Amino acid sequence: MGEDGGGFRDVWRAPVAERWAGRRPLWWTVGPAGELAVLLVRRRQLRRHRQVRGWVGWSPRTPFDGLLLIRRADGSGERRSLDGIPLVPSHIALLPDGRLLLVAGRALRDDTTGEWRPNAVVWSTDGAHESAGCLGDDIPVLVTDRGGLVWTAHGDEGIHGGHPESAAGLAGWSTEGRAVWGPRGRLPDVPLQGCAAATEGEHVWLVWYSGGSASGTYLTRVTPATGEVINRPSPVPEPDGFAVRGDRAVFTRREHGRRAVEVVRARLVDGAWTVTARSRVRVPGRVVLRCGQGRDGALWLRAGDAWLTADA
Repeated sequence: MGEDGGGFRDVWRAPVAERWAGRRPLWWTVGPAGELAVLLVRRRQLRRHRQVRGWVGWSPRTPFDGLLLIRRADGSGERRSLDGIPLVPSHIALLPDGRLLLVAGRALRDDTTGEWRPNAVVWSTDGAHESAGCLGDDIPVLVTDRGGLVWTAHGDEGIHGGHPESAAGLAGWSTEGRAVWGPRGRLPDVPLQGCAAATEGEHVWLVWYSGGSASGTYLTRVTPATGEVINRPSPVPEPDGFAVRGDRAVFTRREHGRRAVEVVRARLVDGAWTVTARSRVRVPGRVVLRCGQGRDGALWLRAGDAWLTADA
């Protein structure tokens, strides 16, 4: 697919050779340097949840082995084998030094001690298991920044559950599971669900919708170096993807399980985001959960086993 009315470009597709080898592309992320990373698992290690469409309907039996494919911004590639992965991730993320973070969306407490069990593991560049920690409970949204911190927006089960950091709705973490940032009353309302995330230079953006009196969707910008927070209402309710560069932003909303998304462009005018264009865009494959991620002004969209980008 070439560039279309929504500004998307076809960047990468899962290699046919990997399908012939029996591997399915599952979790994916875009790293701090704009590199696309996709974790593939052999079909014989997977089971299918029939009621769930798309790649999110496949899950492995643990422990399992994976193959990480990395496509760098210059077009070069890398392959890494990961053996004995102990958890089923909902998210993967690349850290600035090339290490890989795998995070399960839910966290459990130990029945005996009451402590939260690790739901995140870090793998070194040579494929070795390096460390583990807990990044809170119910994580629909996760992104890493240039400095190696992890940022999460939580869902209602985590917010209303027992984990102290999840209860705030948004959080920043070290890879070992140490909470390093929390909103501390600096949000316009009580979060209920994370929607999307993006990075913009030294800033991190978390998109969420509220569960309190001031209902709506919000864009929260955090500066990791200082902890500064800026909140603005989102011009798009509950987007799946978001990217921003200066006073320009692009949003996507999926038509779940279909080969189409709504693309919305906006501009920051007098401190408020204002919609400037809307379009419905056909894409190469089904669009399902966890389909979008913003990196430094580029919105990445997964459509089936194809990855597209659009600039803010």
